Order: sequence, then C-alpha cells, then structure tokens
Amino acid sequence: MQVPDDRKYAQTHEWAKVDGDLIRVGITDFAGEQLGDIIFLDLPEVGAEVRQGAAFGEIESVKAVSDLIAPISGEVREVNEPLMDDLDGVTSDPWEAGWMIAVAPEDPSQMAALMDAAAYAEHCEREA
Repeated sequence: MQVPDDRKYAQTHEWAKVDGDLIRVGITDFAGEQLGDIIFLDLPEVGAEVRQGAAFGEIESVKAVSDLIAPISGEVREVNEPLMDDLDGVTSDPWEAGWMIAVAPEDPSQMAALMDAAAYAEHCEREA
C-alpha cells in the first residue's frame, strides 16, 4: 500500500494535500481497494462550504455507498470535473488524478489534527 508523505490523512481514509493556498482532498488507495469498482460520485458545487468531520459528498461502488468526510473546513474552490466523467481515476490514480475537491481552508491549523503518513499506515494495518 502506498502512503505518500506529502499529505495528511483522516481516519475515514480521505487525504488532504497543501497546494498553494488550497487544500486538495481525495481518498486513499486503501479506501479505493475497500470500495472496489466506483459507479457513482457526488461532489459539492464550487462555492459550497465544507466542515471538518462532516460529509461533503458520497461515493458509490458495487459494494457500498459511503460518505466522503471533509478533512478540513473551508470553501470549495475547485471540483475535479474530469473525474466525474472517468470514475476509474478514483482508484487507478488516487494520489494525483483522483483528487476530488480543492478547499480554501477556513483554519489551516486543522491540518495538525490529521495523521501523517506513518500514523495512517499503522491505522490501515489495524483495519486490515
């Protein structure tokens, strides 16, 4: 399992990566492996407010429907529209092409509450 160390992780398997003044958000490859084939993705509109720990969207696979949980609070500034047309990117390239939203953080210090790569890897080992 790949766990890049250039981002932070939520216990619910979302990642958050600083990209200039935005935070890009996606799901980890661990989450993608658990879900299997993705058949539907519901993301918020640009301008929507997301709250740390609250659902910002929904992802559906052949196995389950799951909420996407925001790792940080703020305003959605970008939505990965190409991903909506090619859902395979969620699992085939979760770290780059599979990003879902970019958020202008309300309080960047919220990133400190998330796990680093080593802690997230341990978290996944316990869940496996």
